Amino acid sequence: MTKPLALIVEDDPQLSQIFTLTLCELFETESITDGSLALTRLLEVVPHLVVLDINLPGASGAQILHFIRADARLNTTRVILATANIRQAEDLQDEADIVLLKPVSIGQLRDLAERLI
Repeated sequence: MTKPLALIVEDDPQLSQIFTLTLCELFETESITDGSLALTRLLEVVPHLVVLDINLPGASGAQILHFIRADARLNTTRVILATANIRQAEDLQDEADIVLLKPVSIGQLRDLAERLI
């Protein structure tokens, strides 16, 4: 049985690695550090989960979230926003499945991701 795919879209290499290690037992994980690359990848795959930073180079997390919600292929994709920006998180909370404020508890991330499987 194959694991569902989780895309981790985070430009901070340390956080990206932490998120990847946290989710690798539950998901096949793929890390992307640039918003434009994430949009390109989303044209190719339908991930079960996207862990999404808001402030990214290339394209913002908000643009990526809007893209996911507008693409019928991705209607089952769940999105966890992980951000330190409370105002941006509030603006996007209705489109995201879950909003986590940084610093993110890895236990909380794992538990919430597991519920979304």
